[in-house]
Amino acid sequence: MVMFDTGDTAWILICSLLVLIMSIPAVAFFYGGLSKRKNVLNTIFLSFIAFSIISVIWVIFGYQFAFGNDINGIIGAPANFFLQGIGLDDLNGTIPTLLFVMFQCAFAGLTCAILSGALVGRMKTKAWIIFVPIWACLVYVPIAHWVWGGGWLMQMGALDFAGGAVVHINSGISALAVALVLGKRKDTSLIPHNLGYAVLGAALLWFGWMGFNGGSGLAADGLAANAIIVSNVAAATGLIVWTIIDTYIVGKPTVLGAISGAVAGLVGITPAAGFVDVPGALIIGAVAPLVSYFAIYYLKPKLGYDDALDVWGIHGMSGVWGAIATGIFAMPAIGGVAGLVSGNPNQVIIQIISVIATIIYAFAVSYILAKILDKTIGIRVDDDEEVGGLDSNLHKESAYNLN
Repeated sequence: MVMFDTGDTAWILICSLLVLIMSIPAVAFFYGGLSKRKNVLNTIFLSFIAFSIISVIWVIFGYQFAFGNDINGIIGAPANFFLQGIGLDDLNGTIPTLLFVMFQCAFAGLTCAILSGALVGRMKTKAWIIFVPIWACLVYVPIAHWVWGGGWLMQMGALDFAGGAVVHINSGISALAVALVLGKRKDTSLIPHNLGYAVLGAALLWFGWMGFNGGSGLAADGLAANAIIVSNVAAATGLIVWTIIDTYIVGKPTVLGAISGAVAGLVGITPAAGFVDVPGALIIGAVAPLVSYFAIYYLKPKLGYDDALDVWGIHGMSGVWGAIATGIFAMPAIGGVAGLVSGNPNQVIIQIISVIATIIYAFAVSYILAKILDKTIGIRVDDDEEVGGLDSNLHKESAYNLN
């Protein structure tokens, strides 16, 4: 008989707050620092409003459709709207169901906040506010059900401990789809206006990620400890490898490259954190920055898309690598599932199917949704607003009052 556990509950309470830190101040500072000075407030606003909208949607009906009883592997059965019928003593495993709802709410909000980074400097606020709830309903909720809520990918055996497909591939490919509809910025150069903000955001992301990955087993146990250790190792390795790349190619290490490498390493380990050991984490963390660096500095210029803050390059590409690498390095002694190196090559095939399914579905729906909004209300700001900056033109505010 499953019983309420105070230790597990206390741990997931903490982890929920850690993911909340990632969702609002961390992403906001990270993206805000990387953006142009004239767009910093708008960039931060995109994260805050996205998290707020999804928080409301999640408790009204989003959670129910994502984690309700499975319907044909596609979506959850609607029940408990507005969380009615879920009591204080109801449990999900050993923790209160209401706590599980909040933990998953933070994941959903974070995913959309990450997505916003590709769009900075050129998307209408009203278009974003309309896009967010529709995207959450049509893209995030179904994919979360497929992978975590008992849907067809979960039934197939796809492994995604903390959101390689659900969070990072999903946000990355959706961001790319909307960026393609928006088109290129008039000035595609983007020198961070305040790298200190970005470093603070990256540090908060690194800190919060320990709850993001460490809490995804929903227990205060050895699996949580392993998830934290391998996550930290992957982040550190990613930072070191990107620094080496910068030193070799640019001729000097850069702080921007260092924090980008850390985030890439964290993204890569996210789906694998509950399935791999330290050697696997070292490899995942080392390869993730290589994949993202290639996407940002070689693939992006060649294909010509304008992903402003490289959401696809870092979250999407490293998420793809991490999801496939989970199938390679999964250890039975860690998460109970064998990967390629443990004699189960079929797991790699399952992981590839989950990656392809997520990419195709999220891209198609996000692209169509952005196109519909563009044809109806228009999603791109006027040329004068873009050149003058969105802070002053859309919000009538300035981040820095130097008078």
